[in-house]
Amino acid sequence: MERIITSREIEEDSNGELSLRPQKISEYIGQDKVKERLDIFIKAAQKREEALDHVLLYGPPGLGKTTLANIIAKEMGGDLKVTSGPAIERAGDLAAILTTLKDNDVLFIDEIHRLNRSVEEILYPAMEDYALDIVIGKGAAAKSIRLDLPAFTLIGATTRIGMLTAPLRDRFGVMCAMEYYTVEQLKEIVVRSAIVLGCNITEEGAIEIARRSRGTPRIANRLLKRVRDYSEVYSEGLISLNEARKALELLEVDDKGFDRVDNKILEAIIDNFNGGPVGIETLSYFIGEELGTLEDVYEPYLLQGGYIIRTPRGRVASEKAYKHLGRDMKKKKNNGEQGSFFK
Repeated sequence: MERIITSREIEEDSNGELSLRPQKISEYIGQDKVKERLDIFIKAAQKREEALDHVLLYGPPGLGKTTLANIIAKEMGGDLKVTSGPAIERAGDLAAILTTLKDNDVLFIDEIHRLNRSVEEILYPAMEDYALDIVIGKGAAAKSIRLDLPAFTLIGATTRIGMLTAPLRDRFGVMCAMEYYTVEQLKEIVVRSAIVLGCNITEEGAIEIARRSRGTPRIANRLLKRVRDYSEVYSEGLISLNEARKALELLEVDDKGFDRVDNKILEAIIDNFNGGPVGIETLSYFIGEELGTLEDVYEPYLLQGGYIIRTPRGRVASEKAYKHLGRDMKKKKNNGEQGSFFK
């Protein structure tokens, strides 16, 4: 069963998220620095009657990268074509997509860090020269043909910018770091989404949902839908503070936005490994989650929130984690020093 507070897109999101997405950059809530920069670059490109330079959006999942790509396409007057790195298996797959583009179209590649290297090389001339180099034949009879492409914009999205190759990363003219949202920004998103969904929600109810949404709009919208279901059954559709709390407790989402697995990670580090350090592979085995899932899905929010600390020797629980679980801070010994990891 998919966890409700995962920041990864699940089937429920793809079925209902489109209607909740803003259609203009002025409607987009949060990411103020990114929004301001993109607005300037879009207006400048429009003034020059050129395609917007290629854009790289990086940061945790669920923060609105696809939404921004859709807005950029609409602002530039082009169509949006969406794909992902793992979906483009061969160079021919990418060539087929590129040849269908028109001027000012936007090609959005999610998880671009997972592109096959042979596919990536096709992108280089496409991004720099708006050209596609195709090799026909094999061996001595092989010859290369260059096809001109329309002036399009590539938007790449990645949660792991460090895995991007330098040649690909350097070809993006605009690089934007996406950050977690504040509670106030998420409250605005919840209120807007409630209006779109036809929900009756109080300000306190919206804040409660926002507080438990882990700084992520996708999670906020997902929780809103589930709280809406609860309120329709138990309170005639009104999402008040009390109803929001009851619904979220039923969903096992605590007041920090943690679920059972998040707390299990902290409990493992503190109770079973004396607060750490513990290697990520050992931790992965202990809690029964794959290493990649632990690093990409669970760990980022715990690190960002300051609940765990990444050290050369492994992960360490912070004082904040002890307080969250109601544990007493234990003194740790490391090379004869007391509590050296918390200094």
